[in-house]
Amino acid sequence: MIVDLAVGGKILDIPAEPILRPGARGMFDDCGVSIGSIVRAGDTRLLYYTGWNLAVTVPWKNTIGVAISEAGAPFERWSTFPVVALDERDPFSLSYPWVIQDGGTYRMWYGSNLGWGEGTDEIPHVIRYAQSRDGVHWEKQDRVHIDTSGSDNSAACRPCVVRDAGVYRMWFCARGAKYRIYCATSEDGLTWRQLGKDEGIDVSPDSWDSDMIEYPCVFDHRGQRFMLYSGDGYGRTGFGLAVLEN
Repeated sequence: MIVDLAVGGKILDIPAEPILRPGARGMFDDCGVSIGSIVRAGDTRLLYYTGWNLAVTVPWKNTIGVAISEAGAPFERWSTFPVVALDERDPFSLSYPWVIQDGGTYRMWYGSNLGWGEGTDEIPHVIRYAQSRDGVHWEKQDRVHIDTSGSDNSAACRPCVVRDAGVYRMWFCARGAKYRIYCATSEDGLTWRQLGKDEGIDVSPDSWDSDMIEYPCVFDHRGQRFMLYSGDGYGRTGFGLAVLEN
């Protein structure tokens, strides 16, 4: 989708074709792809995504893949295998990677299931961290970085991290009865101070996002800070655009 942010996010064009389709039958992402983030490295763009793979005894067992575009060419999968896979640290399912370049290091924050409840609304979920020198070979850390399971929220997911002067800022969504957007800050991107709900954005009184808001994506453009987010029903009717008021 192409929009003009100077006129309130006016939609200029909606491409007819997706930039990435599900993988071939039997691959780790054959049931769907959900984009986490895109990183530019010179003329190369790296698109990190959740690869959906439906399971039998549990609803899904997802992992993380990357697709690469060189010099404006269409995105192509780097591999038919995930770049961040399930293992003894993350045995259940992964979700929504957010990646930034920080000096000579690629840094990823991603979601990880701690197990399975009786339904898809009862999944304990935390945010973990990995890093890479080249953007495709990743080393996980052994600790959890965002965990809201001790509060009224059972799931923390969809991290979005922006580095400002001297501080990392993370927005993520967490769910009690319904998803809301939360924020945290860190001096090093590893140890986080959770600040609770983002007081700058909440559900509307009676519109498409009156029941829940989730999946934040924060970015800067021409001196302004914007947030894309989904609304009721996990984005059932679309997504919204919010702008930070100075």
